[in-house]
Amino acid sequence: MPEVLIDMTTEMDEVLKALNIKEVNPAGSTGLEDFKGGGKLIDSYSPVDGKLIASVGSCTKEDYENVIAKAQEAFVEWRTWPAPKRGEVVRQMGDALREKKDALGKLVSYEMGKSLQEGLGEVQEMIDICDFAVGLSRQLYGLTMHSERPLHRMYEQYHPIGVVGVISAFNFPVAVWSWNTMLAWVCGDVCVWKPSEKAPLSGVACQNIIKSVLKANGVPEGISGVVQGDYTVGEMMSSDKRVPLVSATGSIRMGKLVAQTVAARLGNTLLELGGNNAIIITENADLKISIVGALFGAVGTCGQRCTSTRRLIIHESVYEEVKASLTKAYTQVRVGNPLDENNHVGPLIDKQAVEAYLVALEKVKSEGGKVLVEGGVLEGEGYESGCYVKPAIVEAENHYAIVQAETFAPILYIMKYSTIDEAIALQNGVDQGLSSAIMTTNLRQAELFLSYAGSDCGIANVNIGTSGAEIGGAFGGEKETGGGRESGSDAWKVYMRRQTNTINYGAELPLAQGIKFDL
Repeated sequence: MPEVLIDMTTEMDEVLKALNIKEVNPAGSTGLEDFKGGGKLIDSYSPVDGKLIASVGSCTKEDYENVIAKAQEAFVEWRTWPAPKRGEVVRQMGDALREKKDALGKLVSYEMGKSLQEGLGEVQEMIDICDFAVGLSRQLYGLTMHSERPLHRMYEQYHPIGVVGVISAFNFPVAVWSWNTMLAWVCGDVCVWKPSEKAPLSGVACQNIIKSVLKANGVPEGISGVVQGDYTVGEMMSSDKRVPLVSATGSIRMGKLVAQTVAARLGNTLLELGGNNAIIITENADLKISIVGALFGAVGTCGQRCTSTRRLIIHESVYEEVKASLTKAYTQVRVGNPLDENNHVGPLIDKQAVEAYLVALEKVKSEGGKVLVEGGVLEGEGYESGCYVKPAIVEAENHYAIVQAETFAPILYIMKYSTIDEAIALQNGVDQGLSSAIMTTNLRQAELFLSYAGSDCGIANVNIGTSGAEIGGAFGGEKETGGGRESGSDAWKVYMRRQTNTINYGAELPLAQGIKFDL
């Protein structure tokens, strides 16, 4: 692989050094050993200033086989470690992340484009999930149940599933990996990660951070594999029978392809796909917090969260007031270099995303939408990358084709309603089912929204926005969002295989259901 030098004149020089990202970056890693792939180079350009940060080699089929072979070997040993001992390794990884939080947060911000506060927050999520996983390592509970047969005992237990494949997206280039791997590791699994080709350096950085922990604890090489590359690497993983579980985060289109390929070999998937999230603002809402929730939900991460607020469903009695307040609030949003903490919003990930944003704005206008806050591409000093756009607000109808789709950009569609039943129907009237929220001080409205007749999403909030999930709760959605659950609660069970056990401690062999089989 030819050497590609990092531009050491950038302000990221010290960050890259702190994360041990050198002049030539690996195409993959088996945990303790890096290797240079024979595939094409992946150039990582920052959307912040358009500069090349570094290049990473992509994996060939041979490289992929190397990582999977090491993972299989590591699993045979790793699954024998007591779960609390595995948890101790994860605890040390949390400490390593604490030490590198500032550097990794800055890299995430620079490579992906989210604000520095959000970059640091993403690393904090990684630390939090480590803490959660440590406690979980002593609580991998099964159940006991009474047998209908005398002198019999029944129970169920969970065993490690094996090699877990993780395919992550650019918008959370490190946190989603940690949600999966920290839980999978304490469960006794090993992981192979394909980072987004739009944020490959974040993957390199994570592997570098945990290497010293792996080495110090004598962890078998291969429990943490990384394979860099484009969709073809994901295809290798999806079609590989040696990978019983593939956890994939990304677009609905991508998720359907992964699901079909994995299902064809009767493997398991954990899918976190698109969102088309709405906030209902009722006539009983606290409008102050409603505006804050809607604003951050719509413009945070430049609208590139799967939980970003896409639709605002407002009661007709407060519609004009909310519209005026929100329009005024948008004038105060500062778009610029995300490493400058005076700015609220950074760039979109690349020019392809900018084009999709512009197409969506034209499409909604052609369908009859009325623009309240004009969008567009920002130009001039500080915007040289061509990836900075203006957050936009459009009055629209829920049935518009473009409103029904997810556009990964800061475009907010607002609409009005008359009754709470109508509002819930609008909220549910899309193909995606990730996150939802209602703003109300009315207990009946709140409980209705959370009931079987309310939101059909995997996440339903009251008096907070659609984004900003905590790791303690299971994260995921329904319908075309994919049905997967990650992070907290009992999401750990997806990384294990379930086994029911019956023990006969008597001298006879009675059969279930009273069946007689006497000789």
